[in-house]
Amino acid sequence: MIKKSSAHKKSKKTVPSKTVKQTPSKAKLKKIFVLDTSVILYDSMSVKNFAEHDVAIPITVLEELDNFKKGNDSLNFEARAFIRFIDKLSGEFTLTQWIPIQGQNKGKFKVIMHEKAKLDAKVIFGDNKADHRILNAALAMKDEFANRPVILVTKDVNLRLKAKSLGLQAEDYETGKIKNLDTLHTGVATISKVKPALIDEIYARGFIDAAFIGKQRWIANHYYILKNAQNSVLTYFNAETGCLNKVNKQTAYGIKPRNAEQAFAMHAVLNPDVKLVSIQGVAGTGKTLLALAAALEQKANFRQIYLARPIVPLGNKDIGFLPGDAKSKINPYMEPLWDNLKLIQNQWKENDKEFQKIADLVNQEKLIVSPLAYIRGRSLSNIIFIIDEAQNLTPLEVKTIITRAGEGSKIVFTGDVFQIDTPYLDSQSNGLSYLIDRLKDNPLYAHITLEKGERSALANLANQLL
Repeated sequence: MIKKSSAHKKSKKTVPSKTVKQTPSKAKLKKIFVLDTSVILYDSMSVKNFAEHDVAIPITVLEELDNFKKGNDSLNFEARAFIRFIDKLSGEFTLTQWIPIQGQNKGKFKVIMHEKAKLDAKVIFGDNKADHRILNAALAMKDEFANRPVILVTKDVNLRLKAKSLGLQAEDYETGKIKNLDTLHTGVATISKVKPALIDEIYARGFIDAAFIGKQRWIANHYYILKNAQNSVLTYFNAETGCLNKVNKQTAYGIKPRNAEQAFAMHAVLNPDVKLVSIQGVAGTGKTLLALAAALEQKANFRQIYLARPIVPLGNKDIGFLPGDAKSKINPYMEPLWDNLKLIQNQWKENDKEFQKIADLVNQEKLIVSPLAYIRGRSLSNIIFIIDEAQNLTPLEVKTIITRAGEGSKIVFTGDVFQIDTPYLDSQSNGLSYLIDRLKDNPLYAHITLEKGERSALANLANQLL
């Protein structure tokens, strides 16, 4: 065998390999998110929350928004805000073009005008309703942009299921959604095995430096039950002083807390340094009653007491179909608030001064019970404002209410994050959950979760077993 010389080896030319053009994976491609009407009504600025990806809405969504643009409900405001935003965004463009979304690292936006796809949702589901036309628009985008991920985004669970049955990827709108409800801030904690001498010192002085209790992350306005085998004490952490201050079971307008959590809730509403309070708990835990009693107790410190709740008609039927004038239509929805007020008032006889004082507050409009929609646009200066059933608000609605708070005002949100009455909210995406998660550890904010029902043994039985 003749061996090749090294010189021969060096003279051998290397043939360059062909450059293979690689197709980017769908994971790296810019996605196209198709938004349903429910997303727009939940967050009018939702098109700005998809980073560098593109956003499209079917023309059917614009048609549905047109039906929502009149009225004073939050849905009407969201619809109008979105229409104005898109009008400004489009400028000299037509909405059939991809329009750059304003902001750094944002994608583009367009309206889907056609609904012709390989699959026809109207035929498959046997109905020509708006949801099926929206599905067809998303399917048409999937056919047109076969090399890009096309995702339908909707708050409507059933629409997501229909989309997935057609092979179309579908997601919930995640902005403002709490990832893990199990770790949601409760505002209350128990610290066991505290030295008896330290608890005695709190009872004697009314406070103690938190460092003496132990090394841990102390949370502003968080409530702590310190206990040992012999004794216990209720406290809250004052972030300004770094101390745990003793919490007494205060009575407000005849209403006395029946457990530790209720004592904490009463303390939070009465604390002048705390401007924003949320109270969460199931039916019968005393959320609204405690908040109202505490508000009445400090009525001299505020110009007015507002007690409001969002109107959520049963069966999602418009209250316009109910008989009577505007007051007659809304009264059934306000009755739970009046019930709490009457419970406080009926502690006294009709000829007692305390009974008459509450009647006078109502007659002189120092205490106002009203649907939340009627409060919009009013000045909230020097007012204590209680919002009941806050779990039926969106995060944006909660933000809007808080941003209207003027000098000297206090806002209290009450509700049950597991008792949602609106079709496009859930325990993780409602405004009350969002508020609790985002504002914990702020020195102006306090939250308390009420665990124990105090309405009746029968109510407790229903909450526990049904």
